[in-house]
Amino acid sequence: MSRKKITENVKKRLYADSMGRCMNPDCQEKLFINDRDIVEKAHIIPYCETEDNSYENLIILCPNCHTRFDKGSSYNIEKVKSWKRIREEELDNLFSKKFKNFDELKSKVKPLLIDNKTIYEKYYLGDKKNLWDKFEGRILVNNRMLKKILEQNLNLIQRNSIEFYSNLEYVNTFIMHIDEFEATRPDDEKEREVLFPKEINSIFGIAPVDDDMLPSTESLELLIIKLNEEGKFESISMGDEDSYILLKEDGELSKLYLNDTPRLRQLYFEYHCFRSTKVRLTSLNFAYKFMKSRGVNFEFDNFNNLREVTVCGIKMIFVYEYCLNKVDLMNLSPEENSVVINLHNWNGESCISSEANELSKKMNVTLLTMEDYYIYVHKLKQRK
Repeated sequence: MSRKKITENVKKRLYADSMGRCMNPDCQEKLFINDRDIVEKAHIIPYCETEDNSYENLIILCPNCHTRFDKGSSYNIEKVKSWKRIREEELDNLFSKKFKNFDELKSKVKPLLIDNKTIYEKYYLGDKKNLWDKFEGRILVNNRMLKKILEQNLNLIQRNSIEFYSNLEYVNTFIMHIDEFEATRPDDEKEREVLFPKEINSIFGIAPVDDDMLPSTESLELLIIKLNEEGKFESISMGDEDSYILLKEDGELSKLYLNDTPRLRQLYFEYHCFRSTKVRLTSLNFAYKFMKSRGVNFEFDNFNNLREVTVCGIKMIFVYEYCLNKVDLMNLSPEENSVVINLHNWNGESCISSEANELSKKMNVTLLTMEDYYIYVHKLKQRK
């Protein structure tokens, strides 16, 4: 009679338990080495006696420990059973630490996510099924560690009562994905109930997602101030298809895209940057994009204030008011010869009050609706 196969869900639990190392606490040989593995599934009570392929009767060992156990010269059954309990305690001790901040959490989570991403793209998407079957075990090991780490540090993840705006919701979905991935995995990926949320790689700065920009320009300005204080801010590029902040971390430059919303939202949470919206970032970026599309260059006067730029020696100030009135203009207090543009364009000419227009003449300031702005930029282009 042929030997019964060990079920996939049992294999997955064993791989995850192992943490990628031989479960003999006195050995702990690494089981996944480059493009090969030395994983061996050992029966605690011999298969020939019980035909028991249950999770409880199996343990992951390296070839040497497996051989010594089978020969019965070094380890007894009770001792080997205790190894599973010891490994579980090790897992709890190693990966149940509470971190002080998100950067500490990220330093532990990011390498594991990168390893998973590399294996998935190289073997699964690369259609190397034989190697995927081998290295899926390493993903299971990484996932078990990730789950432990994340569950202990959920307080460091941005959250919102509205699920769509909550990074915590993505993390909880990821934990559900880990549980499902470990329990069972149908051959057809599309049959999976809980897929890996790509936003996880965004949150931890691995791969950006293309999402809607967060609305508040003021939040972004405050983040720039905080990043600058830590020496992480290099510059910002706006008016592009993919506008971004250029960051310097650990001596390396990287781009933080303004539409990489989960990551940006996490940074706002970490640095306490959430502010109410006065100037909508999408509208401001569109205005800068229009200038660039017409070959008109602009420079920020101060990176802490993204609403003011200099164009051809002229100071431009962008506001977002349903109706820019006299009081708004007085509070803005623009310098002479400035141009003030109201990005709010839902009510045409009515978005600037007649009183504000009168005051602007006395202040020697130009007020523009968005329609006027398009014409003004066109004239600037002709002057170049």
